Amino acid sequence: MAFEGLSDKLSAAFKRLRNKGKLTEKDVRDAMREVRLALLEADVNYKVAKDFTAAVTERAVGSQVMESLTPDQMVVKIVNEELTALMGGQAARLASANRPPCAVMMCGLQGSGKTTHSAKLAKMLKSQGHRPLLVACDVYRPAAIAQLQVVGEKAGVPVFEMGQGNPVEIARRALSHAKDHGNDYVILDTAGRLHIDETLMKELQEIKAAVSPGEILLVVDAMTGQDAVNVASSFNEALGIDGVVLTKLDGDTRGGAALSVRAVTGKPIKFAGIGEKLDDLEVFHPERMASRILGMGDVMSLIEKAQQQIDEKEAEALARKMQQDKFDFNDLLDQFRQIQKMGDIKGMLGMIPGVGKQLRDVDIDEKQFSRTEAIILSMTGAERAKPDLINPSRKRRIAAGCGMKVEDVNRLIKQYESMRQMMKQMKSLGKKGGRGLAGLAGMGRGGRRFGF
Repeated sequence: MAFEGLSDKLSAAFKRLRNKGKLTEKDVRDAMREVRLALLEADVNYKVAKDFTAAVTERAVGSQVMESLTPDQMVVKIVNEELTALMGGQAARLASANRPPCAVMMCGLQGSGKTTHSAKLAKMLKSQGHRPLLVACDVYRPAAIAQLQVVGEKAGVPVFEMGQGNPVEIARRALSHAKDHGNDYVILDTAGRLHIDETLMKELQEIKAAVSPGEILLVVDAMTGQDAVNVASSFNEALGIDGVVLTKLDGDTRGGAALSVRAVTGKPIKFAGIGEKLDDLEVFHPERMASRILGMGDVMSLIEKAQQQIDEKEAEALARKMQQDKFDFNDLLDQFRQIQKMGDIKGMLGMIPGVGKQLRDVDIDEKQFSRTEAIILSMTGAERAKPDLINPSRKRRIAAGCGMKVEDVNRLIKQYESMRQMMKQMKSLGKKGGRGLAGLAGMGRGGRRFGF
């Protein structure tokens, strides 16, 4: 989980402040010393860590904090605000062109994830109503073009390629193609290169001169820590980047790159890769990231994920079924599939305030979804629609059909019945707000009960 180590150390520092009651200047400075060490251990740039704790200390030793009834909470509030400011303050928007298309250059080191994240960005833009075009400008890496075609097909986005030609000419021709075919974003997947490779860096400069991109995004691996910041600085000096795409943020337990990039380069992190699926790309919101670091969760991102994946009409229809006690195994199967679309279950639950730490050592078996799905699919249409039909002989047939035990089938039916009882209780809350609560119950409580 991102920032896990840093979150733990910051929590420990703030806990000691809570135990103090009334704070002195020495208490604050001691806590900030711990915070600085925590940041350095998280691979945050030394100057960034020093300047950050100095800024927090300056604000925290003021009378507003010292005379507050809850000084420890005021310190946490200041840290939250300074962390947000450190990472850019607010989310940076992707550029757009007054006269489309807008060219977006994706660049970075070999293996940083440019091709995959080009497709992720294209899919995100498509979901927003845009018509992106992916362009294969990596003519050096074997099978690079084929890889872009594969991920482009998965994203439902067309790919422009001219084989092993000149990348500058490919970019120029792609822009012309986009104008003719009504594409409003042209995403250039360039070849990976070391920042010290003058020849290949010159090629990027030539592509930039040829297409005048509205956006130059540097793709960097969050798990490389300080190296990611150094790479960002070098590319910025040579090319003039507009923003950073931070990949593998879900696997980086330290978070040093996320906290240092903006401060060192002056360029914002615009997107964060949080998983391997093409949907696992999110806009980087500094205030939400600060909230995650401090263990406060990120409810807004969770809500947005749900809104993206859950059809409103389907949700309303399901709510009506719940209210009328008509919820069956077909509906349960639909709920499971919608939850799976939202991504990593543990990651999602970690966005709920107070839940992340509790789940740290819990092994969530996401294969339980597949096993439950197998049991439901082993039922006949009539059994799924009318679970009361399922008698002992039918249970044996269902278990044999999906390769499970009768006990597994019994467990699922028992859990389903528990859900039904809970939904009946929800009805008593009244029509006002009942629909929303029922919807949450179907997703949250069901997800937890079925193997979590």
